Parts: sequence; C-alpha cells; structure tokens
Amino acid sequence: MVFNSSVELLLRMAKQKKDKGISRIDSGSTHGWFVRGYRNGKTYSRLFSDMKCGSREKALKQARDFRDSLYNKLDQIPKKPRARRVVFRDSRNTTGVLGVCRTAKKGPNGTVHECYSVSWRPEPGVQKCTSFSIRKYGEKKAFELAVEHRRKMLKDIHGPAILKKMQETEKRT
Repeated sequence: MVFNSSVELLLRMAKQKKDKGISRIDSGSTHGWFVRGYRNGKTYSRLFSDMKCGSREKALKQARDFRDSLYNKLDQIPKKPRARRVVFRDSRNTTGVLGVCRTAKKGPNGTVHECYSVSWRPEPGVQKCTSFSIRKYGEKKAFELAVEHRRKMLKDIHGPAILKKMQETEKRT
C-alpha cells in the first residue's frame, strides 16, 4: 500500500487505533462490523449487521460503543497467568531426550567441534542453551552431562514433580 503523504499515513494510523478490535465482514449475505475481545483464553465477540442496525455507519457506531463497554468489562476481569506447557516427546528428536541434540559447532578459526547441545526456556519468550564437548568428555559422558543439565534446569523451572513426569514418559517410549 502506497501513501501519497505522511498526513494520509497518520490519518490511517489514527483510524486503525480508533477501530481496534473491530473488523469489517463483507462475505456472501453477511455485511457488518465484527467486534472481538480476549481475556484468559476466552473470546468475546458480536456482529453488528448493517441491515439490522439501519446502515453501515450506524452499525459501526454501535460496534464501537459495544467494543468500549466490552473492553471496560474485560479490564475488570483479573488476568490469569498462562499455564506453561511442557513437551516431553517429539518425533523429530533423535537422542531420546527432548532439548538435547548432537550437533557440530564451528569455531572462530574454522575448526568443527562435535558436541551435545542442551536448550531450555527459563521463562516464556526466553531460550537458553549450552553444550558439552564430545572431544573433551567423550561421547557417552558428554551426552550424560547434557541430559543431567537439562533435567536440572527443568527441575529449577517447574519443580521436582517434573522429573517424575519425565520418567513416566521415558518408560512409555
């Protein structure tokens, strides 16, 4: 989309803010404004039909009024923290322990080092990783250290009950 001037761009941005949470639907026999709001994983929505409201402009006004009152009501509902999902199995995993993989790292001088890499998420949106050298520890020891480190990190993040769930999952595989 090309804008002829910065004023046109500013007007469009102001309109987008003014109509946040409101979408236009023109599909088949449905013509109207659709309002959506979200809280704690639940969606609150309503359609304001052009025909039932009398005109496109009247439907938009009603949609904006509803949206404003809906957002005020949603602000009264306390936010619940989202439950963190822990994945134990993935068909693409080749080591048998999720979060641990065998990989090669290229050093600054161009040499390639084989290692077991470990990754974990201490909090949503943050990923951490470390690795254990196969040349330094040997194949078996590097893998064991990587698995041990992964389990320690998960225990620190989710508590000791996570280890029991991991063991149950490993038994099923």
